[in-house]
Amino acid sequence: MKSLLASQNRPVLRGLAARGRVLLAFDFDGTLAPIVADPARARLRPRTRRLLTEMARKYPCVVISGRRRADVARRLVGIPLRQVLGNHGIEPSPALPAARRSVRSWLACLKPRLERVAGIVFDNKGASLAIHYRKARNRPAALKAILAATAGLADARALMGLLAVDLLPVGAPNKATALQSELRRLGCQAALYLGDDQTDEDVFALSGSLPLLAVRVGCKRRSLAPYYLPSQGDVDALLAVLRAAGPGSPERE
Repeated sequence: MKSLLASQNRPVLRGLAARGRVLLAFDFDGTLAPIVADPARARLRPRTRRLLTEMARKYPCVVISGRRRADVARRLVGIPLRQVLGNHGIEPSPALPAARRSVRSWLACLKPRLERVAGIVFDNKGASLAIHYRKARNRPAALKAILAATAGLADARALMGLLAVDLLPVGAPNKATALQSELRRLGCQAALYLGDDQTDEDVFALSGSLPLLAVRVGCKRRSLAPYYLPSQGDVDALLAVLRAAGPGSPERE
């Protein structure tokens, strides 16, 4: 992986801006907003909000989050985004009713198996399920119990989050399919995507087949993203560089 903000890589951003109509797409937690102990308290820093608002006036911008769509949307009120997608891209989509049924069946199966494991918290997002073990005293044991319990769910795809296991319905839209749909819908020729964990790897995998600049927050050797930012605090610096490199406001729909 290469540091996108290193001086020798700044031309990559200028080259992106020169590709025509460019879509800027972002994850939320750990990307636009710092990770916090209580997810309910996650929010943008004031400078991030100002910069993102400026960028959303220059470029088509979308956010693709693992949160419920209504949850993440209320944290972005006032920013002229073209779309906010929740549940890893399942909201909005025709797959939503089936995903909700899957989540209900998972909970019925998992709660009896995990109710005795102290510190585990179920986060039912309607169309996906996150099982948090941040509060567990013995986190390795809690994670082992979660993985054992979820292994038998044939219709669930398990992804490792930050001190959580995310369950998504097999075959449902994900962040990669959501990004591709937004590229077509908005008539964009290229995209930048910024994310920070395993749920973003589906998008990073597209960088070899699409005109996509895939950037991970935090360097990880096995990530499919070719570029990284050293930390979440560097997101503001990236937005500022994009602002300076931009060719002006792209044509609106």
